[in-house]
Amino acid sequence: MKENFIGEQIKPIKGTFDTHAMAKGEPGLPKRFIWRDKEYEVQTLLEKWKEASGRKKGGELYVRKHWYRVETRNGYIMKIYFERKAKSKTQWKARWWLYSIKQGGFNVR
Repeated sequence: MKENFIGEQIKPIKGTFDTHAMAKGEPGLPKRFIWRDKEYEVQTLLEKWKEASGRKKGGELYVRKHWYRVETRNGYIMKIYFERKAKSKTQWKARWWLYSIKQGGFNVR
């Protein structure tokens, strides 16, 4: 299976966020989202990790991104991330991104 880089914004569907994670101060991975005008549903969370950088005054690291590797209902393996700080003032709502996708023999380009 070849992993294809995407680097495009996804649009979470309201009401599908993981509220348990949000109660702990983490972003709530959406169970459903739109990418390229098609809806996808997360079936399984395979892995999650954080990307941190810099140090605040108290010596704490600043978490910049929350990463998720998921399997969708239709069999795609996707790497999704949540960006804590928007890339620019014009993209302040763009927080959820599809980093890559893979499925045997499938090429999204």
